Amino acid sequence: MSRVYIAYTGGTIGMKKRGGSYAPAEGYLSERLAAMPEFAGDATPSYTLHEYSPLLDSSNMRPQNWQAIAEDIAANYDDYDGFVVIHGTDTMAYTASALSFMLENLSKPVLLTGSQIPLAEVRSDARENLITSLLIAANYPIPEVCLYLNGSLLRGNRSTKVSSSGFEAFASPNFPPLAEVGVDIDVKERLLLAKPGGGLEVCKLKEVQVAALRLFPGITAPSLENFLLEPIQGLILETYGAGNAPSNDAALLSVLARAVERGVVIVNCTQCLQGSVDMGDYATGNALRDVGVVSGYDITPEAALTKLIYLFSLNLEPNVIRQKMRENLRGELTPTV
Repeated sequence: MSRVYIAYTGGTIGMKKRGGSYAPAEGYLSERLAAMPEFAGDATPSYTLHEYSPLLDSSNMRPQNWQAIAEDIAANYDDYDGFVVIHGTDTMAYTASALSFMLENLSKPVLLTGSQIPLAEVRSDARENLITSLLIAANYPIPEVCLYLNGSLLRGNRSTKVSSSGFEAFASPNFPPLAEVGVDIDVKERLLLAKPGGGLEVCKLKEVQVAALRLFPGITAPSLENFLLEPIQGLILETYGAGNAPSNDAALLSVLARAVERGVVIVNCTQCLQGSVDMGDYATGNALRDVGVVSGYDITPEAALTKLIYLFSLNLEPNVIRQKMRENLRGELTPTV
């Protein structure tokens, strides 16, 4: 029988109401699962639940938590057929993206899941999300990090949270779902990453100074200059439309150019939920390209930020990082050239 390792990091799925508010409760999720016969039936894969301490609301997640999850998976990699990471939904797309880069040569499924309503509540999405995640992790040789909620299996580094209240909380705007779940589990094998050779390796993340900034009408050069002060190493610049920014503000462009000259890697991501950056379409995009800003194509801001952290952690030179930000490393983007 296939075996699945569950890394329970926290999140809504195992929360308990205390004083009118939901909060993580140690041991509560394992108690609830033990009391539910469907999690002990013959049709349910054998699983081991590892509860992290302390349990975290995902808003409290930091890169060191991504590191702990990655190393936990690596430590148990040879003993299990698949892995499920129970995680809060607020920063799930960041963790899924980070793990996709950190888990090098991954050949087994890693699924992040959670819920919008705790498992203990009568009308909860938690039961189906967890059971289906277990079934996929146990029975489908998907060699990548995925995110599963509400009937859709998404590539982790293509996902983004689109609803704070709906069960369909995540979308993959620029890449189709890897599987659709209804009466059957329909895995789109043609969309999956190729199974890599070699054994699993985990990238050790370093303390990296990166940030994200969303452009807005009226942003000033001094504000941007303060944002780009040392020790900043990289910036995800969320621009308008197909990667556009003011082309008539010489001072603003000069700030970006000076930052690039001193080694800051600036990546252009669109603010639009769907579509790609193309800095050749408009003069306002050309201006960014001319000062050394690199295109992120159709990558999500979550994946762009975590990819930047990953690349800086490899001790690469800024010019090499700029090049690799334009390359498709784990299925995270679609280059247009």
